[in-house]
Amino acid sequence: MSRNIATSLRRRRRSDPMRDFDALPQPLRNWMHQAALAWSPASCRRIWQKARAEGEAPDAILARLDRAERITLARDRLTCRTGNPET
Repeated sequence: MSRNIATSLRRRRRSDPMRDFDALPQPLRNWMHQAALAWSPASCRRIWQKARAEGEAPDAILARLDRAERITLARDRLTCRTGNPET
C-alpha cells in the first residue's frame, strides 16, 4: 500500500507554541501568564512589536493589552446577557 506517501510539495513548518512563548520579552510573558483570556504568542508579539516601533514604553504596551482584554471581556459579557443566538 504505497498511496500518498511521497509528495514533491514543500512541507509547511509548524510552529512550536512553547518556543514562540519563550521567545517573547519577559514582561510580555508575565502579562500573558496572568491574562484572563488565552492569547496566542503570535498576536501578542504582533501588538508588542507594533507598539515598540511606535516608541511606546513596555508599561504602556501592557496597559494597551489590559485595555484590549477588558473590552473583549465586556463584549463577551454583553453577548451572554442579551442571549444573542449567534453565540
